Amino acid sequence: MRLVVWLLRGFVFFTLFAFALNNQQDVVVHWFFGAAWHAPMVIVVLVAFAAGAAIGVLAMAPAWWRHRRLTTRQGPAPAAAAPAAPAGAQPPSELGAEHPPRVGL
Repeated sequence: MRLVVWLLRGFVFFTLFAFALNNQQDVVVHWFFGAAWHAPMVIVVLVAFAAGAAIGVLAMAPAWWRHRRLTTRQGPAPAAAAPAAPAGAQPPSELGAEHPPRVGL
């Protein structure tokens, strides 16, 4: 299994490396007020990807912080103190009413 993972990693690396070698043409990114940026196409694509990933992480951060705050505030529940739920009942959601329980997952 390790060999398959390393072969997959090697394939992804060489594919991205070939992409970088094939896209060395200079491109111009036109900004506002007449500003322009001249760079190889692969750099422009990588910067756009990194900016999108950073924006995605920043967009998810408040939800992560809220979930972490809820779990640290509640602490671990002792197994003996939890009441027995009837058969087929859904456990209560710790995230509140805006997140109803998911049925069928």
